[in-house]
Amino acid sequence: MPNIKIFSGSSHPDLSQKIAERLGQELGKVVTKKFSNQETWVTSIADRLNVDFALIHKERKKANEVDRMVLVGDVKDRVAILVDDMADTCGTICHAADKLVSAGATKVYAILTHGIFSGPAISRINNANFEAVVVTNTIPQEDKIKHCSKIQVIDISMILAEAIRRTHNGESVSYLFSHVPL
Repeated sequence: MPNIKIFSGSSHPDLSQKIAERLGQELGKVVTKKFSNQETWVTSIADRLNVDFALIHKERKKANEVDRMVLVGDVKDRVAILVDDMADTCGTICHAADKLVSAGATKVYAILTHGIFSGPAISRINNANFEAVVVTNTIPQEDKIKHCSKIQVIDISMILAEAIRRTHNGESVSYLFSHVPL
C-alpha cells in the first residue's frame, strides 16, 4: 500500500506531482485526497496519477469558521499532503492537519496555490503539525518566511508568463494544464 496521501483542493494538478517529486516519491506511490467539494476534479487527478483518493469533508457556519470536519479514508502510518487553492487565516488547514495526525498520519505537508497568510496564520502554521507549507509565488512571501521556517515557495512565474503570452496571442490557456510543466 502507498505510504503517502495527498488531499487535493483546486490547485493545478501538476503541483501535486511536483511536490511528490520534491519529497522523493514516485507517482505510483502517491494517493490523492480531496479537501473541498470537488470530487470530480480530485477523481481526475487520482486517475491521472494512477492512485486512490479519500477526502476531508468540511462544513462552514460562516466564512473562516469550520463547523465540522470529517476524514473519510485511512492515513494511519502514512505521510499526508493537504493541497488547496488558498489559505488565509489557516484555521481550516491547521484543523485538517490535526485531524490527520489524530488519525495516525506520520507527517503532514500543506501545498497551497495562494498563501494569503493574514491575521493569525503564521502563528497557527508555526504551532501546527506541518513538516512544511509549500506555496506558489503568486503572493510575495519573503516577510512571511522570516517568521515561519515551515514556509517554502515554488516559482510559477514561467507558467504565468506563458498564460499571459497565450492570452495575448489568442491561444488556448487550458493547454497549459496538461502540456506545460511547472
